Amino acid sequence: MREAQFERKTSETEVNVRVNLDGEGKSSVKTGLKFLDHMLKTLSTHSLIDISITAKGDLKHHLVEDVAIGLGEALKSALGNREGINRFGSSMVPMDCSLAIAAIDLVKRPYSVIDLKIEGKVIEDIKTEDIYHFLKSLSSSLEANLHLQVQYGSNDHHKIEATFKALALSLRQATSIDSRRKGIPSAKGAI
Repeated sequence: MREAQFERKTSETEVNVRVNLDGEGKSSVKTGLKFLDHMLKTLSTHSLIDISITAKGDLKHHLVEDVAIGLGEALKSALGNREGINRFGSSMVPMDCSLAIAAIDLVKRPYSVIDLKIEGKVIEDIKTEDIYHFLKSLSSSLEANLHLQVQYGSNDHHKIEATFKALALSLRQATSIDSRRKGIPSAKGAI
């Protein structure tokens, strides 16, 4: 089984993350931020990656950032050398008024383009800028090329939830083992 755990303890936060890439989408998430917990449980449900996260911290921004780093590091560790995976994943997800697109390449070259078309400064109990920061930090620590775009929508909550669902489906596809794949999914023989 492709599983990993990551712990991070600083003077600002304490984060513990466990993942199982070959899971059933079970989650246990306790960050103290209700909207972040909701999005992480959504990510787990639709990616079929079992995710367990406990986190506490001094400021919301530090907590959001370190949870993203922890999740990315745990996923990266569970992927190992990335041998046999599909590597690429993409998805388009509607949620009521919103439509989100996600594309990911688990290439070990961190890069992200994120356009969520959020209009408000806060969504539920998280600042909009912290949602962007979470996704960029996740891409960086996972060492993934991540593109997320909301096509349209009139409700910020729905835009973000559609984005996390699209990301989840893309991750599910990219992390899955391809039974025909022998070795590293790259013409160079290395990622």
